[in-house]
Amino acid sequence: MSSATGRSYFDPVTLDKISRLDVRARVVVEGFITGMHKSPYHGFAVEFATHREYSPGDEIKHLDWKVWSKTDRLYIKEYEEETNLRCTLVLDCSKSMAYGGGERSGGGMSKFDYGATAAACLAHLLQHQQDAVGLMTFSTKIQKNLPPSTHPTHRKLLMHELEQTVPDDKTDIADPFRQIAEQVRRRGMVVIISDLFLDLGTLKKSLQELRHRRHDIVLFHVMHDHELTFPFEDNTLFRGLETPVELHTEPRALRKAYLEVVDRFLHEVRKICASNGIDYLLCNTRDPLDVVLSSYLNARSRIRRGAARR
Repeated sequence: MSSATGRSYFDPVTLDKISRLDVRARVVVEGFITGMHKSPYHGFAVEFATHREYSPGDEIKHLDWKVWSKTDRLYIKEYEEETNLRCTLVLDCSKSMAYGGGERSGGGMSKFDYGATAAACLAHLLQHQQDAVGLMTFSTKIQKNLPPSTHPTHRKLLMHELEQTVPDDKTDIADPFRQIAEQVRRRGMVVIISDLFLDLGTLKKSLQELRHRRHDIVLFHVMHDHELTFPFEDNTLFRGLETPVELHTEPRALRKAYLEVVDRFLHEVRKICASNGIDYLLCNTRDPLDVVLSSYLNARSRIRRGAARR
């Protein structure tokens, strides 16, 4: 939903003023659904499964006319039931996710607040369409584990856990992702929300392990605008959030080299995801969540419809 100037009403600064996470998520979700001609739910959950021969009484809207034109026989497109979807939201709660928020970073949400709000929005969507949704938070280990459920009270519990979580410790996905692969046994969707401040070799191996279990993986790569643009001008003291390192320097001398490193890093992450059939979405905390989510769900819906037609 946007104003006449094209500015989203649900930008990070505005959302940060809404203290309750469940209310914040509902505002985003209901806002972008209002402006869409078709519900994004079906693109998110329902996937083409197979064909079967037409039987009297079947709804003709499900007939595959392309198959009929080639075979002169009537076939029905069958889809996986929406209620078959089990989605596990995996949220990074390491200390680096705490960056952002407050006046010093330009206002708006921290990376964790942005990621938690995205997770809450997806939980709201999934439960609205009666799909099972669960939550795992991690740093060097799994901190919280709520198995997927469709129970009406489950989303409230999920929101409570998100509200109570405070980013802490380092990022290490080796053990957490191995636990996820072991615990999420039934094939489903795994949505990972993280800033990915970790070794790329470990990331590749961990994602491949999850894909080996035939999960549909979506990676929301959350980064603060400062990390992507490095806008600092004056002499600045940089402090490590996950390591006791301090660097006082003139940022303009570092900007070019820093941005080149970030560009290579993002390129490698995209390559890892593409080679493993993983949906990748870079999320700048400056970007309005309603725009980010609706754009992704629309793109996913188009891809699924294209696969169904083939």
